[in-house]
Amino acid sequence: MEFRLLGTVSIAAEAGELPLGPAKRRSVLAALLLRANAVVPVDRLIDAVWDERPPARARTVVQGHVSRLRALFEQGGAGEYGVELATHGQAYELRMPDHLLDAYRFEELVQLAGHQKHPTDAVLMLREALALWRGPAMTGTVGSEPLVVAARALEETRLVTVEQLAAAYGRLGEHVKAAALLRAEAVANPLRESLAAALMLSLYRAGHQSDALDCYHRTRTQLADELGVDPGPALRAAYEAVLRGTPPAAPPSAGDAPLAGGPADWPEPADPPAAEPGPPAPSLPAPDLLPRAPRGFLGRARELAALDTAVERARVALVTGPAGVGKTALALNWAHRRASHYPDGVLYADLRGFSPDDGVDSADVLREFLPALGVPPRQVPESPTAAAALYRSLTEDRALLVVLDNVRSADRARPLLPAGARSATVVTSRLRLGGLVVTELARPVPLGVLGLDDSAALLAAAVGGDRVDAEPAAARRLAALCDGLPLALRVTAAQLAARPHWRLADLAAELADEQRRLSLLSVDDSEGADGQGVAAALRLTVQGLPEEAGRLFRQLGVVPGTDLDRHAAAALLDRTPPVAAEALDRLCDAHLLTEYAPGRHTLHDLVRLYARGLDADEDALLRLLDHYTLTAMAAARAAEPDDQPCCVAPSNARLPRTAAQFAGRDAALLWYAAERDNLAAAVAAARAAGLHDRAWRLAVLQWPYILWHSHDGWVPLLEAAADSASREKDADAESRVRALLGWILTQENRLTEALVHLRLAPPLAARAGEPSSEATALVNLAVALDRFGVSDESLGHTARAAELVRGSGDVMTELLAMEHRSRQLLAVGDPAGALACAREGLALDGDTVNGLVGVRHSMLTATAGTALIDLGRTEEAAALLVRARELGLAHGYKESVQRVEAQLRRLDEAAPTTDTATER
Repeated sequence: MEFRLLGTVSIAAEAGELPLGPAKRRSVLAALLLRANAVVPVDRLIDAVWDERPPARARTVVQGHVSRLRALFEQGGAGEYGVELATHGQAYELRMPDHLLDAYRFEELVQLAGHQKHPTDAVLMLREALALWRGPAMTGTVGSEPLVVAARALEETRLVTVEQLAAAYGRLGEHVKAAALLRAEAVANPLRESLAAALMLSLYRAGHQSDALDCYHRTRTQLADELGVDPGPALRAAYEAVLRGTPPAAPPSAGDAPLAGGPADWPEPADPPAAEPGPPAPSLPAPDLLPRAPRGFLGRARELAALDTAVERARVALVTGPAGVGKTALALNWAHRRASHYPDGVLYADLRGFSPDDGVDSADVLREFLPALGVPPRQVPESPTAAAALYRSLTEDRALLVVLDNVRSADRARPLLPAGARSATVVTSRLRLGGLVVTELARPVPLGVLGLDDSAALLAAAVGGDRVDAEPAAARRLAALCDGLPLALRVTAAQLAARPHWRLADLAAELADEQRRLSLLSVDDSEGADGQGVAAALRLTVQGLPEEAGRLFRQLGVVPGTDLDRHAAAALLDRTPPVAAEALDRLCDAHLLTEYAPGRHTLHDLVRLYARGLDADEDALLRLLDHYTLTAMAAARAAEPDDQPCCVAPSNARLPRTAAQFAGRDAALLWYAAERDNLAAAVAAARAAGLHDRAWRLAVLQWPYILWHSHDGWVPLLEAAADSASREKDADAESRVRALLGWILTQENRLTEALVHLRLAPPLAARAGEPSSEATALVNLAVALDRFGVSDESLGHTARAAELVRGSGDVMTELLAMEHRSRQLLAVGDPAGALACAREGLALDGDTVNGLVGVRHSMLTATAGTALIDLGRTEEAAALLVRARELGLAHGYKESVQRVEAQLRRLDEAAPTTDTATER
């Protein structure tokens, strides 16, 4: 609630402005406010309400207005603010806290500004004071003499304050601001010589000497025309100084000009405001608001040393980390160790920035800090700006340690930072608070989870070393299940303490159940409905997230993999990657995510479990799966642009806001490598959700990467994909997956298993009417059969494969068929046929193509060279083999290079002793 005299007389309540009604009622209120907390006789109120002779029933009218005011007070809930309109016989008293009156706060701010050492602080306080004015003082009241006099006094105080603000601007060198401020007031008060003189000097200092002289002449003319007087000494002195070019070096301080027209000058005023608070008496003991040191604090030697360094170099240390990681414990432990270095005391405040409510405002903290520094409680300024300025003044020459715990925003912390160079501040937060780093040069001290050894030591300290020593493996298992999070470890210790008959292994077995882990890592809290534990701490962190970041966090529960980038996050949010990147940054700020590599984000297991319990969008998983599918399709196109697509997107695919693009083959293969685990997890998630059409695609689309890493354990993934393709009753999909699976099994020399899949693949493709798929399956079947020796059956498979795709434009598959068939012919002793087959394949495309086309050309060239050796054409063979080696090296295909090297050695061994080998 606020009572206003600085403008239209009014009462502002929480629900809005109260309807005061006619001017006489406003006048009664104004008269009572002018003497708030003092008894005002009815006769004085009558004088204030009637500017002429009052009527006979004036007393009754005043009583009616007082009655109506009481009703309005009740309507606005005035009693909750300590406001009461009391009757004393033939008089009334408006009892109220002083700070509810805007005129009181204005006077308080102006007085405090006059005692500031720094003009910057004075400017802030004077601007806040002037901002309380909403128009001419006491507008809407009767023009009675007492009220007119009081309004003029208030206006005089305002004008003096404007001049003080201009002087403070001048001390900061901001003469243009000073001139602009004074010019507006000089226009409204053309006969006020002090305004004109100050404006002249400000204009001159701003580089406008002619404007300054014009101001003087204009004011002199108006004084002569309207008052018949000449300029006074101050105005003449300013004029002469501008003429000489020697104005005062600096304007007076904001406190040099005496105040006029304040509450002390009102008719029969209330007691004047208390004297401006000063520093505490030297005999007062140094404050110590630090809570007790935390029990069971272990380790953290590196972080304690980092705090020492941060405070020494930056004066503001910023301890950041996820909820429950032990930031408060670290800060308090360090503060207790270092308190003796700060002889003027230690201040501590828990700003509760991550509590269910809005936390503690810095102004409320200052109401605790200022009395601790010796300011009498009644003299603590109500204005946050004034309180902050007083705090800076009191801390400027002291050596204080200030600990600000659980800070949500930099704005909450800045007013609480001590001003002195000998002071230090430790801030803890779940957020990174980049604003403090930028504006206050705060030094971050990131706090991570505990290692297994320190975690076990924390458990031992809480439940006893004997229990931990008896089950060291179980203790380490508990530490791992708690993610090394001290909060989770302490809750685990509490569970063990409450169950002395339990073994550590028993609780580890319980915690291994992901469905129960978070509930087990919580304890009841009689003081709060949220309880204590990991889930409660995470809940408070998530509640404070910006909207987009909070929505992204809710989707993280559906992420099947271990990490994600901004493109995956964009799919989860159904937003563009830049929007998703901003949301990821906010989650990293809150330590809910960790950016472990540029652009790659992961989350701890306990955070992941909590996210899974939240409500994600219904189609969030589908959007993510389709993002992976469509991106994998783009990667396959970039890695092997000459190959035919192995599949098309699902007909109901959720298209992303921005299509994925790759700069080239290397970028595509790097993406496959980075996302391999995520793609495998996506296949499992798709199968679990019954989305088998996504599952087989996500597996088979990795073929460009699989071919180059064939011994990396792909069988389980491809077996799952084959099952999904079968469930979809998609013959072509099943053929492609089984052909790839059979080839991998062949590379692992698991030929019996390979042939099961490879004999199924060709007829499936034929049934689907897909000649390219059938050809690939036939070649892979031939490769497996050839492990037992080339046979008529395997030769028939490669011949049929080449026939299926010849002239179809599927160069990659035709090259595959020709390359393997040429090697078969070579193996069965038909070098002429092998040479013809190889040359037919080489004629399909040039040898400068990247990717598998280049690999096939290197293999065909090597086969042709080998065939020429067998035909006795060694010179031609040598040239082709050298070319094949160059192609193999260029495309990074070791198998081709090894084959060529073997054939070159064969040539060297067969050739006469010459320099031919050296020349090659």
